[in-house]
This record gives sequence, structure tokens and C-alpha cells, in this order.
Amino acid sequence: MNILFTICGRAGSKGFQNKNLKEMNGVPLLYYTIAAIRLFMDNHKEDNIIVALNTDSIQLQELVERQNIIENIFFIPRKIKLAGDIVAKVDVIKDTYLTFRPNKRFDVVIDLDITSPLRRVEDIERVLDKYLSDKSYDLVFSVVEARRNPYFNMVEEKAGGNYKKVCESVYTARQQAPNVYELNASIYAYRPEFLQSEIKKPILDYNYGIVQMPDFLVLDIDSERDFFMMEYLHRIYCKKEIGINLIYNMASNCKRNA
Repeated sequence: MNILFTICGRAGSKGFQNKNLKEMNGVPLLYYTIAAIRLFMDNHKEDNIIVALNTDSIQLQELVERQNIIENIFFIPRKIKLAGDIVAKVDVIKDTYLTFRPNKRFDVVIDLDITSPLRRVEDIERVLDKYLSDKSYDLVFSVVEARRNPYFNMVEEKAGGNYKKVCESVYTARQQAPNVYELNASIYAYRPEFLQSEIKKPILDYNYGIVQMPDFLVLDIDSERDFFMMEYLHRIYCKKEIGINLIYNMASNCKRNA
């Protein structure tokens, strides 16, 4: 199987400045993603795997150049039109894929988020298995069970400062409401044919499958407080979860050899 792994990261961030360059427990966040791919590659020696970094950050490029656990990570310069705050990430992934397409055929394009250190190789494997199980999927992505439910205990602001339940329902207990999930933005597997098409709608308006990850993997890093919480959780789960510890050890080797 031919697999393209994409890593996409901008320089700076309005929500949390330079979060892609942060070190978590002494290791750059980027190296956790590279370590996850390296361990995946070790489990799939029969596959042809290419890794590409799409960025406008010189610092991220330098981090990649200093590591030696994956040779030949391709650098795709981020186009100016794709560097804005409201650009959909799928457009960046598509641009990365199309850079290779004239000369290379892929069976799947897997994107791993830089700010997801609490991710295990088995999670990537499960997303890929789900993707391969149904050719009708345009993409498959990772989720966690939502801690709130729009049918039961979530409200939205309306005109005039009024508030209303997000989804109309008559449920009196959360157990009655449909199961809902949050995208944790950790893993996406895209069908190449989908990326070749004109993507006019948000990805949630297409045909997709989901893979549920443990709910402790839900935290987004959008502030310094989020980062410290994630760092604390990472220390705990490195002791409890062998999959997280394996990636941490590989990422630490990446840092030492840089």
C-alpha cells in the first residue's frame, strides 16, 4: 500500500502563539508526531510510506532537519493563500497531496495533528482499518465521546441575547439522547479521489466514518492553560498507557539525536 502522511503546521497562532513549536515534557510537539509515524512504519515495512511537512515556519523545518528517525521528510512550502486563520486544513492537505500526484499514486492520505501528543499507534491503525473497510468513505477521522449533548444540556445564543437548546428534543435524561462525538483533530485518513475533487463544503457534509479514541485524548491546545493541562496528563498517561509511553520514548530519542 502507498501511504502519504501529512504534517501541517503554520508559523504562529492567534489562539496560542507558536504552539506548534512548544516542547512538552522536554520534547518538541512535532517529534511526537514524527515518532508515531516512525513506529507505524516499523509495523508496516511492506508499505511504501512518504512523509511530508507543509509549513511556512522555518523553525518547524529546522526541527525536521535535525531529527534522524525518519529520513527524507519532504518539505512543502505553505502557499500564502493557505496561511490564513480561516483556511480549512483540508485545503492544505489537498495541496500537499497534489504536489506529489503527478508522479506518485497513493492509496490513502493520513494527516496527523502536531498538537496531539496523547495519540497511540494503535489509534492510527484503527483509523486506517476503518478507512479500508468501506470504499464509500471520503474520509475517516478520530473522535471522542462528547461530554455534553446538544439534545439535552447545551444551549446557543440567539438574536436579542436569548438562549435556546441547540437541538430540539423532548428528552428528560441524557441517556435517552442520541450518542454524539467530538472531533479531536488528531487523525484523518482521506481518500485520494476525494482530495482530487473540488471540495466546496465542510468535510462534515461529506461521507465519513469515525473511530473513537479514549476521552482523555479530547483536550485541545488553544491556550497556555490547555498546554499545561495536557503536559500534566501526558506525564500521568505515560505511566499508565504503554502506547503513549512508546511514542514518548521514540520522540525523546528524536530530541537527543537532533
